[in-house]
Amino acid sequence: MPLRFTRDRTPPPDRDALSHERPRIPRLLRRFVKPRGPEPLPIGLHRRRIYVLPTPYGLFFAALLATMTLGGLNYSNNPALILCFLMLSVMLTALLRGYLNLSGVRLDALDAAPVHAGCPQTLRLEFSGSGTRLREGLVLEQASQRAAFNLAADTPAHVELTRATRRRGWQAAGRFKLSCRQPMGLFEVWSWLHPETNTLVWPALEKDPPAPPGEGGRNRPQPRRGDGDEPIALRDWRQGDATRQVSWKHSARLDRLLVREYEQPAGNERLLSWEALAPLASEARARRLARWLADAERAGESTTLHLPGQRLGPGQGQAHLHACFRALALEP
Repeated sequence: MPLRFTRDRTPPPDRDALSHERPRIPRLLRRFVKPRGPEPLPIGLHRRRIYVLPTPYGLFFAALLATMTLGGLNYSNNPALILCFLMLSVMLTALLRGYLNLSGVRLDALDAAPVHAGCPQTLRLEFSGSGTRLREGLVLEQASQRAAFNLAADTPAHVELTRATRRRGWQAAGRFKLSCRQPMGLFEVWSWLHPETNTLVWPALEKDPPAPPGEGGRNRPQPRRGDGDEPIALRDWRQGDATRQVSWKHSARLDRLLVREYEQPAGNERLLSWEALAPLASEARARRLARWLADAERAGESTTLHLPGQRLGPGQGQAHLHACFRALALEP
């Protein structure tokens, strides 16, 4: 049986109806409606990304100026018209000055020290400006936090903002609003900054965890700085060393202060494993292991952390603890 091909008789969709369903945004306004995405540092402000609008006080000032101008024209009052022109020049000067306060400002760096989830994190931003003018009354905002600062021509400004943290891992820095109402407060000049920078948040510490597992914990002596009985080495004196640790005999011989280091037994070496907490969810495991690590460091114990695909330790101290926190923060 021969095949027959028939044309589809379905009418094409009405373009006018589709245009009513989807409102079209003019191409000229798209870049103003669509927010800017994250940008790599440094971020410089120029005329294409600085916006200006009058403040409520500026609108009142403009309405008052228009009323005075109409009155001066109606009564042919030349002194009133001169005053109106003078006020208009002041208004335009304030507009230009506010624009120049933001033009040439550059965000050079953004960083933040890692904190545990649920604790406030302090963002540190560094700004610099081109030219020789002093920029006063700059305000940096994010959410409900704001900080005011001045920016000199040859000195970078360091600004700090605090934000809340809710989950572990990398957190985007987010958008910042940099604005200025100086001078006179007639206009608000602002721009948006969205740096492509992430900050690290450690997992939260579980409040009342069970006791850590005791398997694998063992006492083993290892050389540690302290005040034991057996000296193991001599080293140069450092600020904070006790006077009774100074080896005066060797110091006099070598004409410099030397300090005795002693051997002290180390604490327990505790093995902590991600897989051992298999019944728990990932977030619960990270919180419990973080608490056990913090408690072990406080008790002077050496720890070894087993994660899928990596092992950290055995180790002790702030560097080892922070490395374990970082690994737990990035564990999926």
